[in-house]
Amino acid sequence: MSARARSSEFINHMTHLHRLVVTCAAAATLFLPSVRAHGAAEGFRDLFNGKDLDGWAGRHEHWSIRDGAITGVTTKEVPAKGNNFLIAQRDGTNLLVRDFELRLSYRIFANNQKNFGNSGVQYRSKAFPTYIVRGYQADFEYGTTYSGILYEEGGRGVLAQRGQKVVIRDDPEKPGKTKIDVTGSLGKSADIQAAIKQEQWNEYVIIAQGNHLRHFINGHQTVDVVDEQETKAATEGVLALQLHAGDPMTVQFKDIQIKELP
Repeated sequence: MSARARSSEFINHMTHLHRLVVTCAAAATLFLPSVRAHGAAEGFRDLFNGKDLDGWAGRHEHWSIRDGAITGVTTKEVPAKGNNFLIAQRDGTNLLVRDFELRLSYRIFANNQKNFGNSGVQYRSKAFPTYIVRGYQADFEYGTTYSGILYEEGGRGVLAQRGQKVVIRDDPEKPGKTKIDVTGSLGKSADIQAAIKQEQWNEYVIIAQGNHLRHFINGHQTVDVVDEQETKAATEGVLALQLHAGDPMTVQFKDIQIKELP
């Protein structure tokens, strides 16, 4: 075979390999939950119309629309006296979610010297007067510790750290207490954090089906939780966005979509 023929065969071979790699990569992305920025994805419905707070209820002094996004703001002049929440509504009452996939985009800013900023998405939670909510929370923050974890607001506290697979049960040795068993890993916490963009839009996906709870940020799974503690596990409740008490901060949400799961 001539040198020219060998060169042509090599080029054709490399071209085929490149196409194969691109095709496989494209196919792989189909299995990663993602937010669709323009209109609801198939089977999903929009929870935010992009214009106003119709379909949401919260403290008017803290929640508004800016840049086409739901925006929560605290300032020195108007602080959040305790954590408060913007609660999703349906027909004038609190929207109750059970088994679902939720997709949204968020970004958060620390308008203070301490680089503090914390927020999250409550789901299957309980609502109390003055827009207080307690229950499961898909956490995120301005810092590098809590984004992606499962936290139970007003309850059992941190249920899964970022990168953990866990099973939650009653503690057989301490009646009424919670036992959290780490059963596996989704990757290093620092590596997952490295894919989260500071002060930019990030995609958050929450999937709750039965007692199996999963969070994803920017296509990376952050926790995988099976909550077998029947006396404390939640199967249904409200959906809400958190504005954390503390130093001044801003949090924004958009492209909020939900699909009910069988």
